[in-house]
Amino acid sequence: MPPPDPAIDAPTYREAMARIASAVHLVTTDGPGGRAGFTATAVCSVSDSPPTLLVCLNRTASAYPAFQANDALCVNTLSSELRPVAEAFGGALPRSERFGAARWEELATGAPTLPGALAVFDCRITERSTVGTHDILLCEVVALALRPEEAGSGASLLYAARRYRTLPMDEAASD
Repeated sequence: MPPPDPAIDAPTYREAMARIASAVHLVTTDGPGGRAGFTATAVCSVSDSPPTLLVCLNRTASAYPAFQANDALCVNTLSSELRPVAEAFGGALPRSERFGAARWEELATGAPTLPGALAVFDCRITERSTVGTHDILLCEVVALALRPEEAGSGASLLYAARRYRTLPMDEAASD
């Protein structure tokens, strides 16, 4: 392997990141800053005591002002059946029309939750940091909802090589 390039440019870095398969999430919020959401792959678990997630949000995103003003968010982990919702919030629809792409509910914080999601993490934002082009949000999970296993295929929606992909859970379980 060649030595690392001391000046890695943004396009090369993005190309490398595109080769990593990631779960697709719909991150939503509602509150004084308004209702907004975005499709995300930059979500990960930080701790189980207390249950905490990390969510990265580009500061140029149209949803950014709402997330900056609100103190709660919901991470909806998407099944393959929810790909049209991921596409809508990923820019296929104008921001004002995105919430019309699905039916919504609420858990504890008032952030919109997606009933068909594989998992719903309803969170309070506890810490914010700025790194480069993004804000990193540390989010304590205050409520959870899990999709019942008998409710459809439950195939996970992934994003890799700049395309949506599907990971059937029955194949994942045999690995």
